[in-house]
Amino acid sequence: MASKHLDRAREDDMRIQQIHHVAYRCRDAKETVDFYKRVMNMDLLGAIAEDRVPSTKAPDPYMHIFLDAGAGNILAFFELPNSPAMGRDPNTPDWTQHIAFQVEDMDDLLEAKAQAESTGLEVVGPTDHTIFKSIYFWDPSGHRLEVATWTATPEQLAQMKAVAPAMVEEWSRTKKPPRHTAWLHEREFVATE
Repeated sequence: MASKHLDRAREDDMRIQQIHHVAYRCRDAKETVDFYKRVMNMDLLGAIAEDRVPSTKAPDPYMHIFLDAGAGNILAFFELPNSPAMGRDPNTPDWTQHIAFQVEDMDDLLEAKAQAESTGLEVVGPTDHTIFKSIYFWDPSGHRLEVATWTATPEQLAQMKAVAPAMVEEWSRTKKPPRHTAWLHEREFVATE
């Protein structure tokens, strides 16, 4: 069985099926479990706790929690009580790094906004990205969360894909935003002017 996997890997290179889980740090595992259940309706799937890190063998106690983000997606967190307090990269704007979740439609997005606001959270949006609309808020550990719903047409997605390589190439040379997909935020920016 192992040789079959090795042969296939040599033939086809890496064959990613999906993201297994994405892990972030949290201030408090229990607080995080409670927040994601109360606000996002995510169930706790499991927890792992050790005094040593299995991969590095370093002595560093941790609690690793796994939350059901739906459709086979798992969001995980580590509480690290012996490490310095959590911080964030001071050179990266706080809107950049975020976790985005998908809901089925605009009604679900507005329901998610109402749910988050009912727990006392400040929610930004809905923001119109043309191909999707989304709301934003923060979890107790300072992670920015986005809840989004697709509004794209197949033609819009095909147009974005077609111009993406040229945009990346132009950005690489100039470090200025290429305008190929400026149409995505025209309505959003006009609404605020």
